[in-house]
Amino acid sequence: MNTIRKIGVIGCGVIGASWAAYFLARGFDVSATDPAPDAERTLRRLVARDWILLSKMGLSPGASMERLSFNTDPITAMADVDFIQENGPERVDIKRTLLAEITPAIREDVIIASSTSGIRISDIQDAAIHPERVVLGHPFNPPHLIPLVEVVGGKETSPQVIERTLRFYRDIGKKAIHVRREVKGHVANRLQAALFREAFSLVHEGVASVADVDAAISHGPGLRWALLGPFMNLNLSGGSGGIAHVIDHLGPPIETWWADLGTLSSFTPEIKAEAVEGIRDELGGHAVADVENQRDDVLIQLLALKDKAADLP
Repeated sequence: MNTIRKIGVIGCGVIGASWAAYFLARGFDVSATDPAPDAERTLRRLVARDWILLSKMGLSPGASMERLSFNTDPITAMADVDFIQENGPERVDIKRTLLAEITPAIREDVIIASSTSGIRISDIQDAAIHPERVVLGHPFNPPHLIPLVEVVGGKETSPQVIERTLRFYRDIGKKAIHVRREVKGHVANRLQAALFREAFSLVHEGVASVADVDAAISHGPGLRWALLGPFMNLNLSGGSGGIAHVIDHLGPPIETWWADLGTLSSFTPEIKAEAVEGIRDELGGHAVADVENQRDDVLIQLLALKDKAADLP
């Protein structure tokens, strides 16, 4: 959006630093703040690390790490920004205090988007002056690589702010979706949670090992899910009849699978130990950092291919 030139980033942990790197790579000025000791040095180190992959993906004109500024005082840091990405601790009281503190010092038209993964915007926005400009902009980790951003309005968020937020994220290369009602975990984390519960159940019940469950996804449906979502994949599975044909013919068996799914509701010490041991076996001595680096290298290649595939929704 042409009116947004400087982004305020509140909270400079893993998510905040990743956001800062992405905004810088898209050619914005970034003003960051975090009260933690040594926060600025940590932020600049993380941005420099993320910059390597962002450079491979392609930087926008004018993009530079030199356009990052930092101030421990949030009022000073946010005083002249055009959009705020808030990444503070997952605590309602802290977020409410932040909003009450910064909103008197920022323009009335500045949108405040929170990265929170679990707190409802309705539970914090009334602490702000002009609560209608407070909205959820939840990224998928890490924000500098994964395009998804979930946008959710609270009970006082204006429709215009939701639309402006969606447009801003989309204009800077994000895949922003509008979550129309506040629910725990939004959309993506709820879908993940359903898969996680069944994955832990299968291991706990002795159906498959941790490594085999991972392989079942990464070498099976996960390859398709990286390209198309569950509904479109079902639609393609139905041939000329599409998703209606799949439901008609596979619906009854799928319903029996639903009825048989695991019902775990907590991470017991035993379940945790099974997962830890399974991951240790699956790694087989490989360093986690090496796996992470290879994952990210393949991911940016996949994202580049997806950009060229115009017919993929």
